[in-house]
Amino acid sequence: MSITGILLAVLLLAILIVIHEMGHFFAARAMKIDVREFAVGFGPKIFGWKSRKYETTFAVRLIPLGGYCSFYGEDEPGKIDRTDPKLFGNHPVWKRMFVILMGPMMNFVLAFVLGIGYYWIGGIPTVTGVDPYITGVSAAGPAYTAGLQGNDVITEINGVNMLDGTTDTLLNTLRDWKAGDPPMALTVRRGEETLRLNVTPAWDEQEQRMMIGVTIGGRYRVASEKTDFFGAVRESWNMCVYASGEILRTLRELFTRREVFEQVSGPVGIISIVSSEVGNRGLQAFIELLITISINLGLMNLLPIPGLDGSRLLFGLIEAIRGKPIKPEREAIVNLIGMGVLFAFMIFITLRDVIHLFQ
Repeated sequence: MSITGILLAVLLLAILIVIHEMGHFFAARAMKIDVREFAVGFGPKIFGWKSRKYETTFAVRLIPLGGYCSFYGEDEPGKIDRTDPKLFGNHPVWKRMFVILMGPMMNFVLAFVLGIGYYWIGGIPTVTGVDPYITGVSAAGPAYTAGLQGNDVITEINGVNMLDGTTDTLLNTLRDWKAGDPPMALTVRRGEETLRLNVTPAWDEQEQRMMIGVTIGGRYRVASEKTDFFGAVRESWNMCVYASGEILRTLRELFTRREVFEQVSGPVGIISIVSSEVGNRGLQAFIELLITISINLGLMNLLPIPGLDGSRLLFGLIEAIRGKPIKPEREAIVNLIGMGVLFAFMIFITLRDVIHLFQ
């Protein structure tokens, strides 16, 4: 990970957090609900200032794992006058639900608006082919011994072009090698450098075939077709709907498929992904990831998990149905437990991401 990539990844997370909390903040202002603190990050305050007009404290805190918009009396139910009209819980339930809902909604709005600009300026991408490349090299295998590395591109094998717009030619050529055949002469592109390596496949007991010990992935060849504003709006909407569907499908499989759970990333993993993708594809990758992660953040916050916006919306819905609120102390305890579980889960995911960086 480059320093530039890491800084861009932190910038991406900061944009998502600020936009989300701005949704809560401006909705509260519109509903005339007092905001006690608008914070980016958690933990000790690095710097901040206080608005003289609204008595709102704005702060940037040490741990960049999120942020919050704290309303008057919201987190101290036992220390306030419950008859105070400024109290968050004393505002009509529909106003409170609107304020809570606007956080995730701003993430959807951000993704949709960025998508419009992305397609209107850059055009609608159409896949015209796939370029295979090496995504991983098995330790001590023939490819590792020959000097192949991750992200290498095999352009030719024995003088035959491998970049014909598919991964099939490369995969079939590797599979077709038989014992007794001469070593494969590979032409490899590594960045701006061209290498020529010889590789002799070896028998793999697990797969029961000859292999060189690499994992092959594919990078799409993309051509852009210009579109007008309305075409960009349509394409952005379709993209947001598709991305939302894929995220929801992944959430369903999160607890049923181990490989899906292992792909879950925290801030460290996201920083690694953003740094790598931006390093390879530049601003385009940054915008694409900003759109996708923004939708992800919006959907995750709508889940009825204690400590997230979805839980607060659920409490508001229960209040609207019952005609009276749940005791603030009970709601605070539920949210506190939920936040504790979420922080524990985040710490676990973060430690796992750090371990993966050094593997």
